[in-house]
Amino acid sequence: MNPRKVRAVARKEFYHLIRDFRSLYLAFAIPLLLILLFGYALSLDVDHVKTVVVDFDRTDLSRDFLSRIEASPYFDVIAHVPNIREVTRYLDHGMATMAVLIPPDFTGNIRSDRNAPIQVLFDGSDPNIAGISSGYLTKIVSDYNSGLLRSFLDRSGQESIHPPVEGQIRVWFNEELESRRFIVPGIIAIIIMIVGAILTSLVIAREYENGTMETILSIPLNAMEFLAGKAIPYFLIAMMDVFVAILMGQILFGVVIKGSFGLFLVAASLYLAVALSLGFVISVVTRSQLVANQVAILVTYLPSLLLSDFVFPIENMPKALQAVTWFVPARYFIDILNGLYLRNLGFSYLWTSFAVLAVMAFLLFATAFRILKREGM
Repeated sequence: MNPRKVRAVARKEFYHLIRDFRSLYLAFAIPLLLILLFGYALSLDVDHVKTVVVDFDRTDLSRDFLSRIEASPYFDVIAHVPNIREVTRYLDHGMATMAVLIPPDFTGNIRSDRNAPIQVLFDGSDPNIAGISSGYLTKIVSDYNSGLLRSFLDRSGQESIHPPVEGQIRVWFNEELESRRFIVPGIIAIIIMIVGAILTSLVIAREYENGTMETILSIPLNAMEFLAGKAIPYFLIAMMDVFVAILMGQILFGVVIKGSFGLFLVAASLYLAVALSLGFVISVVTRSQLVANQVAILVTYLPSLLLSDFVFPIENMPKALQAVTWFVPARYFIDILNGLYLRNLGFSYLWTSFAVLAVMAFLLFATAFRILKREGM
């Protein structure tokens, strides 16, 4: 492989990128927009659930119970309504997600040592929010019951009952349970696929459409030199986007790499090699920029977003889709990112994902190389 020929092809591609506003827009503007949108807009945390309450009892105990809900960071009591009709209106129009109804005999039942049921209504149109909110409320009710039990035992002159099993819960790796801690690293995988695969899917197809591919085939340039020269500009641009994503994640969202930065660079380079090679394969097979762009979005961006364990857990998918995820490169890169960003793992724990990415990069690049060799390059 002649370095001068590789440099000449890379220079030509750089000049084209500078003149092509759309490519620069895809290379820089869209990654920045994705970081801001995913970082600020996409959140899997459930808090500030809009809640309405109806207190038919209007006693000190009912007010004490409702004050616990209002004090919780997970619920925002937006209205105290007078009747069930108003509750229905709030839920039907999507103005509230949860409603709590205190019956008129709430305090009387408690002081008579009888069960004191309350009614809680959830908007189940989003089952994730409804399910997690139900767990939050269950914890509030459990704590309230424990307080009532202690008060009863104190009045009776008895000793407090200590439960035989007490869970000492400690969260590792993401102590604050913030979804941004794994969303921001996952954005890097999406950015690399956009810059690496979608842009390079247009590179060789553009040569075919413009009629310059025949000229390129006639000059003393082999397939390895051609692919390497085409890949260099996009590799550098993608790595610039990665560094910007790391800085923005740290400055805007406080997300930092706990593991080895050098190991991260190796993983990003391998994953970028996969993305570039996949883009080249799409480009030489389709030979049309329009078709290549559509195919690249279908086989790179969407699987990276939906089938990589980034947003949706793989274990919750149907078995057929779980099998498909083994062929999605982003699955392995996100596994590495989670290990480096959240768990501070080393190469000995992540080597399988590194190996799979290396094999994918080799096979895809070899496929593009063989297709070009068959074309006479």
